[in-house]
Amino acid sequence: MTASSTTTATRFIQLKDVAETLNISAPQTYALVRSGQLPAIKVGGRGQGWRIEVSVLEDFIQRMYAETKTFVAAHPFGASIDVVKN
Repeated sequence: MTASSTTTATRFIQLKDVAETLNISAPQTYALVRSGQLPAIKVGGRGQGWRIEVSVLEDFIQRMYAETKTFVAAHPFGASIDVVKN
């Protein structure tokens, strides 16, 4: 093993690691991949699993921050509550 290979960061991570990072369940992570919201690659045959590039996960997280910011701006807290006056 060369010195450069021992210091290289991991490029791909498994769905279970993504689930842990996002604090969601493995089935939720799988659903994100299958829906196309979180790009991934299928490695090997049956049972080998999916891999997500770390940079793709970081892009996904940033995209979710941006989408959340847009949602919050469009739906201010308390604005959608209908108050019934007697």
